[in-house]
Amino acid sequence: MVPRPPRSHPRTSLPRTARTLLAALVIAAVAVPLSGAARPTDVPAPAPAALAPLRAATPAALAQRYAVNRGSILAAERTATRHGDRKRAAALRELAEPARHFFSFDGRNGGRSVEVFGDLSRARRIAVLVPGAGISLDRYWRLRSGAVALSRELGEGAAVIGWLGYRTPDTVSRASVTTGRAKSAATELRTFLHGLKRAEPSARTSLLCHSYGSVVCAEAAPGLAVSDIVLYGSPGTGARNAAALHSPATVWAGRGRDDWIAEVPHVRLRLPFVTLGFGTDPVARAFGARHFAAGDGGHSDYLKPGSLSLRNIARIVSGRTPAEEGRHA
Repeated sequence: MVPRPPRSHPRTSLPRTARTLLAALVIAAVAVPLSGAARPTDVPAPAPAALAPLRAATPAALAQRYAVNRGSILAAERTATRHGDRKRAAALRELAEPARHFFSFDGRNGGRSVEVFGDLSRARRIAVLVPGAGISLDRYWRLRSGAVALSRELGEGAAVIGWLGYRTPDTVSRASVTTGRAKSAATELRTFLHGLKRAEPSARTSLLCHSYGSVVCAEAAPGLAVSDIVLYGSPGTGARNAAALHSPATVWAGRGRDDWIAEVPHVRLRLPFVTLGFGTDPVARAFGARHFAAGDGGHSDYLKPGSLSLRNIARIVSGRTPAEEGRHA
């Protein structure tokens, strides 16, 4: 039996509600003063060492790439230390630990990183995690903790890649309700996935997209050679339905019952110079995605160890059918 998707947010007086909520969000993003702490983009960093294209994901080629990126991280740490930003320097020291494996790294303009969890050279299943708003090098632990949990759930023969390949918008900001950041991020994501496919042509690759990351994935989706696109905690994608993504992948959608994202109106408001909102709710039947049960979790709980959502996402990555609600096997 196919699980029923969670009930959509009530649509009573939706246009007025949507306009009020989105207008308030934009006003807050403009008017609410920021804290006195330095913004992530204010922390200087040197240009990273140049990387040659990865032709094949052999152990030797990956080890060399990881070593080069560790050197770039340490160079950024020294620059942050000289700048007096102890928080950024401490975060970078953690990233540079010998057991960490970075496929790419750039500490400039808030930071970009792509980290590998598991043995990519032997992986037959690969999950690429695309984070949503509010993730930066200083808050990278949020992406890492989910990637570690998924890697453990998948076990041997799988690799998880935490793709922080774009400057994510602040959670409450004008950028978080428009597609501007997603459009530029999508170009980088497509380039990365094409390179990954070249290096690991036989691996089954799934794209896992959380919150605003689902907008990024939707922009990158057309023609993308991945097996699955998994949308969770999504505010919408900017597309009317799954078919409009123009992807051969199976599109999945899930939402936890305690996720506040359900309260966000699923509309697109075309205003002068900007369009706000992302349209159809991906868990709604009208969107046409395959639904997976995500349990009782909140917006940040989808990859929480022991959760139904984590188990079901791992099953999708493995090419298996997700478990129904109440059946965790």
